[in-house]
Amino acid sequence: MEKKQDKYPINHIIGFALSITLTIIAAWTALSSDLPVMWIIIAIMALAVIQAGIQLFMFMHITERGATHAPWNMMFHAFVIAAIVVAGSLFTMSFGFTHDHGGGDHEDNSGGAESHEESHDDHEGH
Repeated sequence: MEKKQDKYPINHIIGFALSITLTIIAAWTALSSDLPVMWIIIAIMALAVIQAGIQLFMFMHITERGATHAPWNMMFHAFVIAAIVVAGSLFTMSFGFTHDHGGGDHEDNSGGAESHEESHDDHEGH
């Protein structure tokens, strides 16, 4: 039972090159394209799904032992956790939460900056 061993991991090289290319395309789309914001978000999400597929098939060898041995249960739970993290991040970023919770004590800001600077000077040597 001799296995054929490739000395040069061509699949890993191709997967790495595709991942870098998709990352560069996503960065260009976000930073330099003149597309509307909704289309930029859709393009980045599509590129992220494609890159996740490349990661599964090129690096994590999801089809290496055949479809019957793929850890579908673990993949489903990982997808659910990733969806929760993404949804929570989008929720937090969308509603613009700040550190100022509307407290009434912040009306007079004249002494706040000075007391903060004094506090910073006290802890400067530590």
